[in-house]
Amino acid sequence: MAVDNQALLGALQGVIDPNTGKDFVSTRALKNLQVDGGDVSFDVELGYPAKSQMPALRRALVEAARTVPGVANVSVQLQVHVVAHAVQRGVPLLPGIKNIIAVASGKGGVGKSTTAVNLALALASEGARVGILDADIYGPSLPQMMGISGRPQSVDDKSMEPLENHGVQVMSIGFLVDPDQAMIWRGPMATQALDQLLRQTNWRELDYLIVDMPPGTGDIQLTLAQRVPVTGAVIVTTPQDIALLDARKGIKMFEKVGVPILGIVENMAVYCCPNCGHTEHIFGADGGKKMAAELAMDYLGALPLNMGIRVQADSGEPTVVAEPEGEIAGIYRTVARQVAIKIATKAKDYSSKFPNITISKGT
Repeated sequence: MAVDNQALLGALQGVIDPNTGKDFVSTRALKNLQVDGGDVSFDVELGYPAKSQMPALRRALVEAARTVPGVANVSVQLQVHVVAHAVQRGVPLLPGIKNIIAVASGKGGVGKSTTAVNLALALASEGARVGILDADIYGPSLPQMMGISGRPQSVDDKSMEPLENHGVQVMSIGFLVDPDQAMIWRGPMATQALDQLLRQTNWRELDYLIVDMPPGTGDIQLTLAQRVPVTGAVIVTTPQDIALLDARKGIKMFEKVGVPILGIVENMAVYCCPNCGHTEHIFGADGGKKMAAELAMDYLGALPLNMGIRVQADSGEPTVVAEPEGEIAGIYRTVARQVAIKIATKAKDYSSKFPNITISKGT
């Protein structure tokens, strides 16, 4: 019995991507459909990393195809294809980096670096090629959090090779100076150092580069937001009113330079006593959630005030790699997936496809 292609497509269209709420047929994610007798094969291309969800997606697609009369064998190839997306107008993309995500906060002490590291590790665990840049020139923390020491190598005396751990490429000023050395630099010097770290590192074909921004909205932050091709920013805050005030300033800064906000992460949202189970909203309740609703921005999730998160980051084994199957690692993965999906829905960058126009004098 011949397989009806339209019936097959109709059945496959009934499978909904749980992350986007859309089917794979109408979004043209389903490709290379081939029918040979009772054998059916096709590819599904995802624009975001979802390694942990692929088995369930594959089963759903196979089951849908087998509901069509005449279908005997089904072969599904799921692929992740992350592409470069649009950035600020007039800012060119950087070689070897498809998308740059700035993780920022209006003030220090809200767990921004811990969040940035775990987001990077979560994206890598889902199958993406990820790097992380420590943009805090005055207080670099990524070497310790990522469990890396040593100096970057250079093969041409002009550029540096990123260091790597847990499957993530890393660069920080902390690799180039002694741990106890204070960076007593004025803004222009710090900005220049950051620019060199970004542009003179041989990032190796990254789907995402996470930039752990320094706290505040000063010279370094503004320069980076204006000159670096940022796909979007993630804002980290606590529920505390003072933190929310400063988070709003960070949001306004990105808005002024045309960088979209991908969402808000609420850190230290609630404390749960490990002994009695009593919960306490030490820094207030749902402040970040309410701010996201007020500003019509995505609320990416809430992380608890948990000693394990701090201990694991200090030891160089952040939560996502220390307890990959744990509840908190699951929250970080959910946040990272939402960020990747939000980026995947943005306009693609076509600047590399435009021809270069050269003007020469006529002879």
